[in-house]
Amino acid sequence: MFKQLGVIGCGLMGGSFALALKRAGLVKWVVGYSKSPSTTERAKKLGVIDVAAESALLAVSGSDLVLLAVPVSATEATFKAIRHLGDSKTLFMDVGSTKRDVVDAARRVLKDKIRNFVPAHPIAGKEVAGVEHADAQLYQGRQVILTPLQQTDPEQVQRATDVWSAIGCQVLRMTPENHDAAFAAVSHLPHALAFAYFNAMVSQPAGREFLSLAGPGFRDFTRIAASDPTVWRDILMSNREEVLKQSQRFRHALDAFEHVLKSGNLEALEDLIRHASTARASWQMSSRPGSQR
Repeated sequence: MFKQLGVIGCGLMGGSFALALKRAGLVKWVVGYSKSPSTTERAKKLGVIDVAAESALLAVSGSDLVLLAVPVSATEATFKAIRHLGDSKTLFMDVGSTKRDVVDAARRVLKDKIRNFVPAHPIAGKEVAGVEHADAQLYQGRQVILTPLQQTDPEQVQRATDVWSAIGCQVLRMTPENHDAAFAAVSHLPHALAFAYFNAMVSQPAGREFLSLAGPGFRDFTRIAASDPTVWRDILMSNREEVLKQSQRFRHALDAFEHVLKSGNLEALEDLIRHASTARASWQMSSRPGSQR
């Protein structure tokens, strides 16, 4: 049980975390801060938070658990704003979709307090943003990746594990480097491809006409192209080295398809399709369907 949760960033992710802890009886009091006062006021009216703080520092004051649910690019500035508060037992976590840049920011800013910081990435989300979409069950049955550092207090890692487990998550641990490489492959590049593909579609002279003929397969393939632009701008830019590595792998695979199409080699084309079809048929997602970040 935590006495007070401080949420910095009262949007979908932070709001859902607050609701999940409330529903599980894990926190007595929630204080929230967002850059926009209207967001925290809306969060208060919706019962997501109990008090709207006027600054990130005030959201930390008195909290024994603090969650940073801000854009990845705002992580360092947020650390600077809160580094002077939080006692020796306060657990700090984030929900950023990339981890190396978050960890680097923590090293630069938090100094000795880095021992209380447990970087986290819950594999959950929606295509819609905002606290009005916060959901106490958003994290239920999902994975969360923790990327603790050598300096991280093992007791804080266990506390982080316990709180995510208590709201229904399967907790895994990885290094920040392995995390970013993996998610460039399974999440970040797929989003980039969806954005690029949809841009290519609608920029064609007959693109809108083509869209009127699209069915469920097109809908499923392009669903993530509707994701939040600001969030994904930051994710793709912060993990660009790994995304570009995966982009090159995809380019080689696409080149192989184009080559057999140009050559008219039916057997080679079927082999490429069969290889993908068989591999996809044998894959099972380890958590329930939904948007991932």
